Amino acid sequence: MNNRFLILALLLPMLPSPAQADDWPQWRGPARDGTWNESGILSQFAAGNIQAKWRAPVSSGYTGPTVASGRVYLMDRLTKPAQTERILCYNEESGDFLWSHEYAAEYRNVQYVAGPRASVIIHKNRAYALGTMGTLHCLDAVTGDLVWARDLNEEYAIRMPIWGIAASPLIEGDLLILQIGGSPDACILALDLATGVERWRALEDRPSYSAPIVIDQGDIRVLTVWTGDSVAGLNPATGAVLWKHPFPPSQMVIGIATPVVSGDRLLVSSFYDGSLQLNLEADPPGANERWHRKGPNGRNTDALHSLISTPLIEDGYIYGIDAYGHMRCLDLDTGNRVWEDTTAVPTARWSTAHFVQNDKTTWIFNERGELLLTRLSPQGLTILSRAKLIEPTRDQLNSRGGVTWSHPAFANGHIFIRNDTELICADLRADSENSAHE
Repeated sequence: MNNRFLILALLLPMLPSPAQADDWPQWRGPARDGTWNESGILSQFAAGNIQAKWRAPVSSGYTGPTVASGRVYLMDRLTKPAQTERILCYNEESGDFLWSHEYAAEYRNVQYVAGPRASVIIHKNRAYALGTMGTLHCLDAVTGDLVWARDLNEEYAIRMPIWGIAASPLIEGDLLILQIGGSPDACILALDLATGVERWRALEDRPSYSAPIVIDQGDIRVLTVWTGDSVAGLNPATGAVLWKHPFPPSQMVIGIATPVVSGDRLLVSSFYDGSLQLNLEADPPGANERWHRKGPNGRNTDALHSLISTPLIEDGYIYGIDAYGHMRCLDLDTGNRVWEDTTAVPTARWSTAHFVQNDKTTWIFNERGELLLTRLSPQGLTILSRAKLIEPTRDQLNSRGGVTWSHPAFANGHIFIRNDTELICADLRADSENSAHE
Protein backbone atom coordinates (compact mmCIF):
# COMPACT_ATOMS: atom_id res chain seq x y z
CA MET A 1 0.00 0.00 0.00
CA ASN A 2 1.21 3.54 -0.80
CA ASN A 3 2.63 5.13 2.38
CA ARG A 4 0.34 8.16 2.11
CA PHE A 5 -2.74 5.95 1.93
CA LEU A 6 -1.44 3.83 4.82
CA ILE A 7 -1.01 6.91 7.03
CA LEU A 8 -4.48 8.18 6.07
CA ALA A 9 -6.02 4.79 6.87
CA LEU A 10 -4.39 4.80 10.27
CA LEU A 11 -5.51 8.37 11.03
CA LEU A 12 -9.14 8.10 9.90
CA PRO A 13 -10.42 6.38 13.07
CA MET A 14 -8.78 9.16 15.11
CA LEU A 15 -10.35 12.05 13.20
CA PRO A 16 -13.58 13.58 14.50
CA SER A 17 -16.62 12.25 12.71
CA PRO A 18 -18.69 14.73 10.68
CA ALA A 19 -21.89 16.01 12.23
CA GLN A 20 -24.84 13.77 11.49
CA ALA A 21 -27.84 15.46 9.90
CA ASP A 22 -31.37 14.14 9.59
CA ASP A 23 -34.73 15.23 8.23
CA TRP A 24 -37.90 15.34 10.35
CA PRO A 25 -40.46 13.95 7.90
CA GLN A 26 -43.33 13.13 10.26
CA TRP A 27 -44.91 13.68 13.68
CA ARG A 28 -42.24 13.50 16.43
CA GLY A 29 -39.37 12.84 14.05
CA PRO A 30 -37.85 10.13 11.85
CA ALA A 31 -38.77 7.26 14.19
CA ARG A 32 -41.95 8.95 15.49
CA ASP A 33 -40.56 8.77 19.04
CA GLY A 34 -39.35 12.29 19.88
CA THR A 35 -35.70 11.38 19.35
CA TRP A 36 -33.24 13.72 17.60
CA ASN A 37 -30.11 11.80 16.59
CA GLU A 38 -27.97 14.57 15.12
CA SER A 39 -24.54 15.48 16.43
CA GLY A 40 -22.62 18.77 16.35
CA ILE A 41 -25.38 20.62 18.23
CA LEU A 42 -24.84 23.58 20.55
CA SER A 43 -24.68 23.00 24.32
CA GLN A 44 -25.34 26.57 25.52
CA PHE A 45 -27.28 29.48 24.08
CA ALA A 46 -25.31 32.64 23.36
CA ALA A 47 -28.07 34.95 24.58
CA GLY A 48 -31.54 35.03 26.09
CA ASN A 49 -33.15 35.26 22.65
CA ILE A 50 -32.52 32.83 19.82
CA GLN A 51 -31.81 34.53 16.49
CA ALA A 52 -34.01 33.34 13.63
CA LYS A 53 -32.33 32.33 10.40
CA TRP A 54 -35.52 33.13 8.52
CA ARG A 55 -39.19 33.89 9.09
CA ALA A 56 -42.19 33.20 6.87
CA PRO A 57 -45.74 34.50 7.38
CA VAL A 58 -48.45 31.89 8.05
CA SER A 59 -51.97 31.90 9.43
CA SER A 60 -53.27 30.09 12.48
CA GLY A 61 -52.97 26.39 13.20
CA TYR A 62 -51.71 23.76 15.62
CA THR A 63 -49.88 21.69 12.99
CA GLY A 64 -46.20 21.17 13.79
CA PRO A 65 -43.74 21.56 10.88
CA THR A 66 -42.17 18.62 9.09
CA VAL A 67 -38.94 18.73 7.07
CA ALA A 68 -37.81 16.53 4.18
CA SER A 69 -35.48 16.84 1.17
CA GLY A 70 -34.84 20.56 1.56
CA ARG A 71 -38.46 21.55 2.15
CA VAL A 72 -40.59 22.48 5.16
CA TYR A 73 -44.29 21.57 5.29
CA LEU A 74 -47.08 23.06 7.38
CA MET A 75 -50.85 23.50 7.42
CA ASP A 76 -52.87 26.57 8.43
CA ARG A 77 -56.35 28.07 8.16
CA LEU A 78 -57.90 31.20 6.70
CA THR A 79 -61.39 32.45 7.64
CA LYS A 80 -61.78 35.26 5.10
CA PRO A 81 -63.18 35.57 2.49
CA ALA A 82 -64.13 31.93 3.16
CA GLN A 83 -63.09 29.14 5.51
CA THR A 84 -60.04 27.57 3.91
CA GLU A 85 -57.31 25.15 4.95
CA ARG A 86 -53.89 25.35 3.29
CA ILE A 87 -51.01 22.93 2.87
CA LEU A 88 -47.84 25.04 2.63
CA CYS A 89 -44.30 24.30 1.47
CA TYR A 90 -41.17 26.40 2.02
CA ASN A 91 -37.50 26.17 1.10
CA GLU A 92 -35.66 24.74 4.11
CA GLU A 93 -32.54 26.86 3.67
CA SER A 94 -34.05 30.26 2.84
CA GLY A 95 -37.68 30.12 3.97
CA ASP A 96 -38.80 31.09 0.47
CA PHE A 97 -42.40 30.14 -0.28
CA LEU A 98 -42.56 27.28 -2.79
CA TRP A 99 -46.21 26.27 -3.13
CA SER A 100 -49.62 26.12 -1.47
CA HIS A 101 -52.61 23.84 -1.90
CA GLU A 102 -55.85 25.42 -0.67
CA TYR A 103 -59.31 23.91 -0.24
CA ALA A 104 -62.62 24.84 1.31
CA ALA A 105 -62.94 23.63 4.90
CA GLU A 106 -66.00 24.73 6.85
CA TYR A 107 -65.53 23.89 10.52
CA ARG A 108 -68.76 22.46 11.93
CA ASN A 109 -69.25 21.63 15.62
CA VAL A 110 -65.53 21.96 16.34
CA GLN A 111 -64.07 23.94 19.22
CA TYR A 112 -60.59 25.54 19.19
CA VAL A 113 -60.73 26.60 15.55
CA ALA A 114 -57.21 27.95 15.08
CA GLY A 115 -56.60 25.50 12.27
CA PRO A 116 -55.42 22.01 11.29
CA ARG A 117 -53.89 19.79 13.94
CA ALA A 118 -52.16 16.85 12.24
CA SER A 119 -48.61 17.14 10.90
CA VAL A 120 -48.00 16.58 7.19
CA ILE A 121 -46.13 13.30 6.59
CA ILE A 122 -43.64 12.99 3.73
CA HIS A 123 -42.77 9.72 2.00
CA LYS A 124 -41.01 9.16 -1.35
CA ASN A 125 -41.79 12.61 -2.76
CA ARG A 126 -45.41 12.48 -1.64
CA ALA A 127 -46.97 14.72 1.02
CA TYR A 128 -50.00 13.40 2.93
CA ALA A 129 -52.07 16.01 4.80
CA LEU A 130 -55.14 15.44 6.98
CA GLY A 131 -57.41 18.39 7.78
CA THR A 132 -59.51 19.11 10.85
CA MET A 133 -62.79 18.00 9.22
CA GLY A 134 -61.28 14.84 7.72
CA THR A 135 -60.27 16.10 4.28
CA LEU A 136 -57.24 14.09 3.15
CA HIS A 137 -54.83 15.04 0.36
CA CYS A 138 -51.92 13.29 -1.28
CA LEU A 139 -49.73 15.82 -3.10
CA ASP A 140 -46.51 15.76 -5.06
CA ALA A 141 -44.09 16.93 -2.35
CA VAL A 142 -41.94 18.85 -4.84
CA THR A 143 -44.57 20.66 -6.92
CA GLY A 144 -47.70 20.56 -4.76
CA ASP A 145 -49.67 18.97 -7.59
CA LEU A 146 -52.65 16.89 -6.46
CA VAL A 147 -52.20 13.12 -6.70
CA TRP A 148 -55.44 12.09 -4.99
CA ALA A 149 -57.86 13.37 -2.33
CA ARG A 150 -60.70 12.00 -0.20
CA ASP A 151 -63.41 13.56 1.95
CA LEU A 152 -63.32 11.06 4.80
CA ASN A 153 -66.06 12.80 6.76
CA GLU A 154 -68.44 12.43 3.84
CA GLU A 155 -67.40 8.87 3.04
CA TYR A 156 -67.15 7.43 6.54
CA ALA A 157 -69.68 9.46 8.57
CA ILE A 158 -67.04 10.46 11.11
CA ARG A 159 -68.22 10.86 14.70
CA MET A 160 -66.42 14.17 14.81
CA PRO A 161 -64.57 14.74 18.10
CA ILE A 162 -65.11 18.10 19.74
CA TRP A 163 -61.65 19.35 18.70
CA GLY A 164 -61.74 17.87 15.20
CA ILE A 165 -59.46 15.28 13.60
CA ALA A 166 -56.02 15.63 15.17
CA ALA A 167 -54.10 12.33 15.04
CA SER A 168 -51.18 12.63 12.61
CA PRO A 169 -51.15 10.02 9.82
CA LEU A 170 -48.77 7.05 9.96
CA ILE A 171 -47.09 5.23 7.08
CA GLU A 172 -46.35 1.51 7.40
CA GLY A 173 -45.23 -0.33 4.30
CA ASP A 174 -47.51 0.73 1.45
CA LEU A 175 -50.29 1.87 3.77
CA LEU A 176 -51.38 5.24 5.14
CA ILE A 177 -52.95 4.60 8.55
CA LEU A 178 -55.35 7.10 10.15
CA GLN A 179 -57.44 7.46 13.30
CA ILE A 180 -60.69 9.12 12.21
CA GLY A 181 -63.59 7.53 14.09
CA GLY A 182 -65.46 6.53 10.96
CA SER A 183 -68.52 4.29 10.66
CA PRO A 184 -69.12 1.47 10.51
CA ASP A 185 -66.10 -0.12 12.24
CA ALA A 186 -63.69 2.49 10.85
CA CYS A 187 -62.16 4.19 13.85
CA ILE A 188 -58.84 3.14 12.34
CA LEU A 189 -58.50 3.25 8.57
CA ALA A 190 -55.73 2.06 6.24
CA LEU A 191 -55.50 3.42 2.69
CA ASP A 192 -53.25 2.50 -0.22
CA LEU A 193 -50.45 5.06 -0.37
CA ALA A 194 -50.46 5.24 -4.15
CA THR A 195 -54.20 5.44 -4.81
CA GLY A 196 -55.99 6.30 -1.57
CA VAL A 197 -58.18 3.21 -1.92
CA GLU A 198 -59.26 1.59 1.35
CA ARG A 199 -57.27 -1.51 2.26
CA TRP A 200 -58.81 -2.21 5.66
CA ARG A 201 -60.80 -0.68 8.52
CA ALA A 202 -60.93 -1.61 12.20
CA LEU A 203 -62.64 -0.86 15.55
CA GLU A 204 -65.97 0.71 16.32
CA ASP A 205 -64.36 2.88 19.01
CA ARG A 206 -64.77 6.64 19.22
CA PRO A 207 -61.74 8.55 17.92
CA SER A 208 -59.23 10.24 20.20
CA TYR A 209 -56.61 12.81 19.20
CA SER A 210 -53.64 10.49 19.77
CA ALA A 211 -51.36 9.61 16.85
CA PRO A 212 -50.92 5.88 16.10
CA ILE A 213 -47.49 4.24 16.28
CA VAL A 214 -46.02 0.88 15.23
CA ILE A 215 -43.98 -1.16 17.70
CA ASP A 216 -42.25 -4.54 17.71
CA GLN A 217 -43.62 -7.22 20.00
CA GLY A 218 -41.06 -9.96 19.60
CA ASP A 219 -40.68 -10.43 15.86
CA ILE A 220 -44.13 -9.05 15.04
CA ARG A 221 -44.95 -5.50 13.98
CA VAL A 222 -47.93 -4.19 15.94
CA LEU A 223 -49.93 -1.07 15.14
CA THR A 224 -50.66 0.54 18.50
CA VAL A 225 -53.62 2.91 18.80
CA TRP A 226 -55.11 4.80 21.72
CA THR A 227 -58.70 5.48 20.74
CA GLY A 228 -61.52 7.13 22.65
CA ASP A 229 -62.39 3.79 24.27
CA SER A 230 -59.32 1.55 24.40
CA VAL A 231 -55.66 0.93 23.80
CA ALA A 232 -55.30 -1.69 21.09
CA GLY A 233 -52.70 -3.58 19.07
CA LEU A 234 -53.56 -4.39 15.45
CA ASN A 235 -51.90 -6.23 12.62
CA PRO A 236 -50.78 -3.25 10.50
CA ALA A 237 -51.13 -5.21 7.25
CA THR A 238 -54.70 -6.38 7.82
CA GLY A 239 -56.21 -4.45 10.74
CA ALA A 240 -56.87 -7.67 12.66
CA VAL A 241 -57.05 -7.06 16.42
CA LEU A 242 -54.13 -8.72 18.22
CA TRP A 243 -55.00 -7.36 21.66
CA LYS A 244 -57.27 -4.74 23.16
CA HIS A 245 -57.36 -3.15 26.63
CA PRO A 246 -60.48 -1.11 27.50
CA PHE A 247 -59.70 2.43 28.71
CA PRO A 248 -62.95 4.41 28.47
CA PRO A 249 -62.84 8.02 29.67
CA SER A 250 -64.55 8.96 32.91
CA GLN A 251 -65.72 12.35 31.57
CA MET A 252 -64.94 12.92 27.89
CA VAL A 253 -62.60 11.68 25.19
CA ILE A 254 -59.49 13.74 25.81
CA GLY A 255 -56.55 11.49 24.89
CA ILE A 256 -54.02 13.62 22.97
CA ALA A 257 -50.52 12.48 23.94
CA THR A 258 -48.89 9.81 21.79
CA PRO A 259 -48.42 6.36 23.39
CA VAL A 260 -44.86 5.87 24.66
CA VAL A 261 -43.04 2.54 24.63
CA SER A 262 -39.92 1.47 26.52
CA GLY A 263 -38.95 -2.19 26.28
CA ASP A 264 -42.02 -4.20 27.24
CA ARG A 265 -43.86 -1.21 28.77
CA LEU A 266 -46.46 0.98 27.07
CA LEU A 267 -47.73 4.20 28.65
CA VAL A 268 -50.66 6.49 27.87
CA SER A 269 -51.65 9.53 29.94
CA SER A 270 -54.72 11.76 29.92
CA PHE A 271 -55.95 14.92 31.65
CA TYR A 272 -58.86 13.41 33.60
CA ASP A 273 -57.96 9.72 33.77
CA GLY A 274 -54.30 9.76 34.72
CA SER A 275 -51.76 7.27 33.41
CA LEU A 276 -52.15 3.67 32.31
CA GLN A 277 -49.15 1.39 31.91
CA LEU A 278 -49.42 -1.92 30.07
CA ASN A 279 -47.02 -4.86 30.03
CA LEU A 280 -46.43 -5.98 26.45
CA GLU A 281 -46.21 -9.69 25.73
CA ALA A 282 -44.36 -11.03 22.71
CA ASP A 283 -45.54 -14.57 21.92
CA PRO A 284 -48.32 -14.20 21.01
CA PRO A 285 -48.59 -10.38 21.06
CA GLY A 286 -50.67 -9.23 24.02
CA ALA A 287 -50.95 -6.59 26.72
CA ASN A 288 -52.08 -6.55 30.34
CA GLU A 289 -52.39 -3.78 32.88
CA ARG A 290 -49.40 -3.17 35.14
CA TRP A 291 -50.83 -0.09 36.83
CA HIS A 292 -53.39 2.65 36.36
CA ARG A 293 -53.21 5.72 38.57
CA LYS A 294 -55.45 8.75 38.62
CA GLY A 295 -56.50 11.45 41.01
CA PRO A 296 -60.08 12.57 41.67
CA ASN A 297 -59.88 15.49 39.21
CA GLY A 298 -57.55 17.67 37.15
CA ARG A 299 -56.57 19.71 40.19
CA ASN A 300 -55.95 16.78 42.50
CA THR A 301 -53.90 14.40 40.39
CA ASP A 302 -51.96 11.23 41.04
CA ALA A 303 -48.90 10.09 39.10
CA LEU A 304 -49.27 12.00 35.81
CA HIS A 305 -52.29 13.56 34.10
CA SER A 306 -51.01 14.76 30.72
CA LEU A 307 -53.00 16.69 28.15
CA ILE A 308 -51.06 17.73 25.04
CA SER A 309 -47.54 16.83 26.19
CA THR A 310 -46.29 13.33 25.36
CA PRO A 311 -44.31 11.90 28.30
CA LEU A 312 -40.70 10.76 28.06
CA ILE A 313 -39.38 7.45 29.42
CA GLU A 314 -35.66 7.40 30.16
CA ASP A 315 -33.58 4.92 32.19
CA GLY A 316 -36.49 3.52 34.17
CA TYR A 317 -38.26 6.82 34.89
CA ILE A 318 -41.19 8.71 33.37
CA TYR A 319 -40.99 12.48 32.85
CA GLY A 320 -44.05 14.47 31.90
CA ILE A 321 -46.17 17.59 32.25
CA ASP A 322 -49.15 17.24 34.60
CA ALA A 323 -52.59 18.81 34.18
CA TYR A 324 -51.64 22.29 35.44
CA GLY A 325 -48.07 22.48 34.20
CA HIS A 326 -46.22 20.71 36.99
CA MET A 327 -43.32 18.72 35.57
CA ARG A 328 -43.06 15.34 37.26
CA CYS A 329 -40.74 12.37 37.47
CA LEU A 330 -42.31 8.98 38.19
CA ASP A 331 -40.89 5.56 38.89
CA LEU A 332 -41.61 3.48 35.79
CA ASP A 333 -42.40 0.31 37.75
CA THR A 334 -44.93 1.80 40.14
CA GLY A 335 -45.98 5.27 38.98
CA ASN A 336 -44.86 6.68 42.32
CA ARG A 337 -43.85 10.33 42.17
CA VAL A 338 -40.12 10.95 42.56
CA TRP A 339 -40.13 14.74 42.20
CA GLU A 340 -42.10 17.71 40.91
CA ASP A 341 -40.78 20.92 39.36
CA THR A 342 -42.46 24.17 38.27
CA THR A 343 -39.54 25.99 36.62
CA ALA A 344 -39.73 24.58 33.08
CA VAL A 345 -43.38 25.26 32.28
CA PRO A 346 -45.81 27.92 33.57
CA THR A 347 -48.33 26.69 36.13
CA ALA A 348 -51.65 26.88 34.32
CA ARG A 349 -54.49 24.62 33.19
CA TRP A 350 -53.43 22.58 30.12
CA SER A 351 -49.92 24.04 30.30
CA THR A 352 -47.82 22.35 27.63
CA ALA A 353 -44.25 21.50 26.74
CA HIS A 354 -42.73 19.11 24.21
CA PHE A 355 -39.77 16.81 24.98
CA VAL A 356 -37.18 15.85 22.38
CA GLN A 357 -34.21 13.71 23.37
CA ASN A 358 -30.77 14.34 21.80
CA ASP A 359 -28.18 11.99 23.29
CA LYS A 360 -28.12 12.84 27.02
CA THR A 361 -29.75 16.25 26.56
CA THR A 362 -33.51 16.71 26.76
CA TRP A 363 -34.72 19.68 24.70
CA ILE A 364 -37.92 21.17 26.09
CA PHE A 365 -40.01 23.61 24.07
CA ASN A 366 -42.65 25.20 26.29
CA GLU A 367 -45.86 27.07 25.56
CA ARG A 368 -44.26 30.46 26.29
CA GLY A 369 -42.10 29.93 23.19
CA GLU A 370 -38.97 29.13 25.20
CA LEU A 371 -36.41 26.46 24.31
CA LEU A 372 -34.63 24.76 27.20
CA LEU A 373 -31.57 22.49 27.18
CA THR A 374 -31.91 20.19 30.17
CA ARG A 375 -30.73 17.05 31.88
CA LEU A 376 -33.33 14.85 33.52
CA SER A 377 -32.59 12.36 36.28
CA PRO A 378 -34.24 10.92 39.40
CA GLN A 379 -32.39 13.66 41.30
CA GLY A 380 -34.25 16.42 39.47
CA LEU A 381 -34.39 18.77 36.48
CA THR A 382 -31.18 20.60 35.57
CA ILE A 383 -31.66 23.50 33.14
CA LEU A 384 -28.40 23.92 31.23
CA SER A 385 -29.54 26.85 29.10
CA ARG A 386 -32.76 28.68 28.29
CA ALA A 387 -33.74 31.19 25.60
CA LYS A 388 -36.80 32.68 23.91
CA LEU A 389 -37.46 31.27 20.46
CA ILE A 390 -40.89 32.53 19.34
CA GLU A 391 -43.72 34.67 20.72
CA PRO A 392 -46.98 33.12 21.98
CA THR A 393 -50.09 34.03 19.99
CA ARG A 394 -53.77 34.02 20.92
CA ASP A 395 -55.49 32.04 18.16
CA GLN A 396 -54.45 28.68 19.64
CA LEU A 397 -55.60 29.78 23.11
CA ASN A 398 -56.97 33.24 23.82
CA SER A 399 -55.85 33.47 27.44
CA ARG A 400 -52.67 33.95 29.52
CA GLY A 401 -51.18 36.03 26.71
CA GLY A 402 -51.46 33.24 24.16
CA VAL A 403 -49.54 29.99 23.78
CA THR A 404 -47.30 28.05 21.43
CA TRP A 405 -48.76 24.55 21.46
CA SER A 406 -47.35 23.28 18.15
CA HIS A 407 -44.59 20.67 18.21
CA PRO A 408 -41.23 21.84 16.78
CA ALA A 409 -39.21 19.99 14.13
CA PHE A 410 -35.49 19.41 14.67
CA ALA A 411 -33.76 18.80 11.35
CA ASN A 412 -30.33 19.24 9.82
CA GLY A 413 -28.96 21.20 12.76
CA HIS A 414 -31.94 23.59 12.90
CA ILE A 415 -35.24 23.99 14.70
CA PHE A 416 -38.47 24.84 12.89
CA ILE A 417 -41.46 26.13 14.84
CA ARG A 418 -44.65 28.08 14.21
CA ASN A 419 -47.17 30.20 16.03
CA ASP A 420 -50.36 31.72 14.57
CA THR A 421 -48.56 34.33 12.49
CA GLU A 422 -45.17 32.99 11.42
CA LEU A 423 -43.00 29.96 10.78
CA ILE A 424 -39.38 30.40 11.85
CA CYS A 425 -36.13 28.53 11.45
CA ALA A 426 -33.16 28.89 13.83
CA ASP A 427 -29.67 27.42 13.61
CA LEU A 428 -28.79 25.16 16.56
CA ARG A 429 -25.40 23.95 15.35
CA ALA A 430 -22.40 24.28 17.63
CA ASP A 431 -20.74 26.79 15.29
CA SER A 432 -23.86 28.96 14.81
CA GLU A 433 -24.50 32.47 16.10
CA ASN A 434 -26.88 31.01 18.68
CA SER A 435 -24.15 28.96 20.33
CA ALA A 436 -22.11 30.21 23.29
CA HIS A 437 -18.76 29.10 21.94
CA GLU A 438 -16.51 27.61 24.56
